[in-house]
Amino acid sequence: MRAVPAPSDPSRLDPATLARARRALVRRDPALGAVIRRVGPCGIEARGAPYAALVRSVLYQQLAGSAARVIDRRFRAAYGYRYPGAARLAGESDARLRGFGLSRQKAAAVKAVAQAFASGAVSARRLARLPDAEVVEAVTRIRGIGEWTAHMLLMFSLGRPDVLPVGDYGVRKGAQRIYGLGELPRPRDLEALAEPWRPYRSVASWYLWRAMEVLPPEPSRRRS
Repeated sequence: MRAVPAPSDPSRLDPATLARARRALVRRDPALGAVIRRVGPCGIEARGAPYAALVRSVLYQQLAGSAARVIDRRFRAAYGYRYPGAARLAGESDARLRGFGLSRQKAAAVKAVAQAFASGAVSARRLARLPDAEVVEAVTRIRGIGEWTAHMLLMFSLGRPDVLPVGDYGVRKGAQRIYGLGELPRPRDLEALAEPWRPYRSVASWYLWRAMEVLPPEPSRRRS
């Protein structure tokens, strides 16, 4: 009986992919290309294991950056300035987690992330091999993990090149600024706008975030 070959790993961002993406995006979209030329090389890179990335994302949810950093430092300091292993975190008491400044909801969410990894329901190795849509499906089953967090995981932990975080305010605001839209694009409008960017929508999204730094506000050139 002939063995069924294992599926190939999904593509990942690397220097060669980033260079191809820049060339393709400049060629296909002149407005975005102008931003790319002003910003320079794309700085997006895969960093951090999925488990740590998800724990960190929960700690930062719905908080100003400065407040989140304080809680994050306090939390990691209790574990030797790193995130605790999944089994250890899954067994922590809610009271101890609340003592670090986590809300009751966040304490439950970080434990849910830990339990998912400790039990093997979710693993870094499996996530690395799943297609993007299946990664989103897998991690959004975890309490407290939504689509935006799943998209950030795909981009910044797994290094996937074709992710479009349609619910991200910065991406939507960048698109509004670049294309002179009268209002923030709705998710379906952003998806249509982004169609020429495939298969490099992660890279395009990174430049949409940077657009707010290099483009001054200007009157709308067109209405959505």
